[in-house]
Amino acid sequence: MLTSNHHCSRIKAAVENISVAALSAPGYITDSWIRCMRDYALDSSIVYEPYIVERVELQERQAKLAHVLSAAKGEMANLFQQIAGSGYAIMLTDADGVLMNFFGDPGFTHAASKTGMMPGAVWSERYQGTNGMGTALLEKRPTMVQQYDHFLFRNTGLICAAAPIFDANGDVLAVLDASGETHLAPKHVLDLVNMSVHTIENRIFLDTYAGQRFIHFHSRAEFVGTPSAGILVMDESDTVMAATRNALLQLGVAAQEVVGHALEEFLNVSFESLVRDTSKLGRPVAPVFDSRFGRRFFAYATAPSQPRLHLCGQPARDADADSEGRTPLQQLQVGPDAAMSHNVQAATRVMNRDVAILLCGETGTGKELFAKAIHMSGPRAQQAFVAINCSSIPESLIESELFGYKPGAFTGASKEGQRGKFFQANGGTLFLDEIGDMPLHLQARLLRVLEEREVVPLGGETPVSIDIRVISATHCDLMEKIERHEFREDLYYRLQGLTLTMPPLRERGDRRQLIAHLLSREQAGCGPLSMTPELLAVLDQYRWPGNIRQLRNVLRTMVALRNADVLDVEDLPPEIRKSSPQPPMPASAHRGEGESCLNPLKQAEREALLQVLEQARWNISTVARQLGVGRNTLYRKLDRLEIHLPDSKKPANAHGLA
Repeated sequence: MLTSNHHCSRIKAAVENISVAALSAPGYITDSWIRCMRDYALDSSIVYEPYIVERVELQERQAKLAHVLSAAKGEMANLFQQIAGSGYAIMLTDADGVLMNFFGDPGFTHAASKTGMMPGAVWSERYQGTNGMGTALLEKRPTMVQQYDHFLFRNTGLICAAAPIFDANGDVLAVLDASGETHLAPKHVLDLVNMSVHTIENRIFLDTYAGQRFIHFHSRAEFVGTPSAGILVMDESDTVMAATRNALLQLGVAAQEVVGHALEEFLNVSFESLVRDTSKLGRPVAPVFDSRFGRRFFAYATAPSQPRLHLCGQPARDADADSEGRTPLQQLQVGPDAAMSHNVQAATRVMNRDVAILLCGETGTGKELFAKAIHMSGPRAQQAFVAINCSSIPESLIESELFGYKPGAFTGASKEGQRGKFFQANGGTLFLDEIGDMPLHLQARLLRVLEEREVVPLGGETPVSIDIRVISATHCDLMEKIERHEFREDLYYRLQGLTLTMPPLRERGDRRQLIAHLLSREQAGCGPLSMTPELLAVLDQYRWPGNIRQLRNVLRTMVALRNADVLDVEDLPPEIRKSSPQPPMPASAHRGEGESCLNPLKQAEREALLQVLEQARWNISTVARQLGVGRNTLYRKLDRLEIHLPDSKKPANAHGLA
């Protein structure tokens, strides 16, 4: 083990190029050491106080990076769970190295806070010397900083694996880092971090271009639906609007060589033909070829989901009209929401395996519905799906409810005995909702049942073998409960083979499609219904503290109390109408006389774009940046959607952009 003096001498020797060959430090590490000494005037032996930004500044930075934090939260939790128990912390910094979010093992978090591993701490090289987060920011690539690679001696007890998160333009948005004690470091931790980064980038990419047309492709068919696949965004003329890093890597081009170019320059396919090919072949992917070099890829196309709600007076389609051939799990994805897409894909991949699933999320986000969809889509679909809410059963009865009891097992017991939920679910799926509220003494028994796959009813002596799949759900933070000794850590790790976070309704990118989908379900037997664009805008903007459950109840009430077959803002419950912002200007106010009614999909897109324009006060440059498109592309979209700019906002050549 190096002492502080030896560590300082080693760094000085490297900086002065003395016996560099014997130092065995990677080149990027010695480059960082040089920056630390010459540019930042740091002394590796001094214990600097961590630099932490003010709370207000941290909140401002978190708000600015909200879309990244939202996309990264679930993946950070998944990564943490993969290496849980290794004394590791998962951290996310912004592009300046300011720590935004933090997941840590309880035994490591307290000690790590002394070195500045806490939200608001700045981990750039200027303040913390060579380290995973700060060095990855400057290197702009996945970076491992081992024990004595750190510049500051106080950080040499750590190992850091970090990778930058890029946007579609190639700019660094943030850095994801896994840091822990060296003797507990799992193998391939940098690979795990890098895989998580690709997943986060894809989520941000899909959210940024929500509502657009995507082509997903990879050179190997089995990888098309994974984070390593390339994704292209096309406009309606098959011009590439944006590409992910993996797409550029597989095509062997830079961003400027593909964005703004026709798809046919790179792949011998059009968006529409790819949709037809996958449909005709009856397969999830179709072979396509590189137009330049003839390399084979496999691909599929996804179009913006057609809303089942018609906004020009036509009736909505039947709720199951577009569900043919899709599993119940796939049917839960009603629009282009990155989080739900990830959840559906991940659950589909483990559906046929004995992998425990833990669903997390706020109350009302659809955890039980998702669990049932997993059951109905898998090999146990013909067997029982048994749900039990661990928070709603009295503690004195929950043991008999779960495990059953023999006749006369206790005072008041039925003479015939009772089959418990585990026996009822034998061969099928048992859904344990609000698992965090299960009493501690029952958690121990549940763990034994899950490990041994045997149940002994109350009053019985002989164990009975069972074959069940367990899916559990919680709205609370189980790690916090573990820290408070309210939940068993060993049970937690047994339940969380795959952890999925159900997004709250306010964060879903497919709110409008979901509203249309739920209305089509609620109108069954009521005849055709539609709603005004103003009502749709208010429902879209409302915060929905009760999530999907609240939305469904609101729609159900509106349908029951309606005075006409076209629902309007006035049909809303008063408490929602009062708390909602004023709806945007009606579409008719922007449309000249004699203009035709657009089809429902374009009309919905038109209303959404009008809303963005209003919020940006019709500043075209601002809107183009928000949507991630060029100004000319935006002008063409305005023209197609029959949106007329005020004269003061029209470009000099606006009439030539048709």
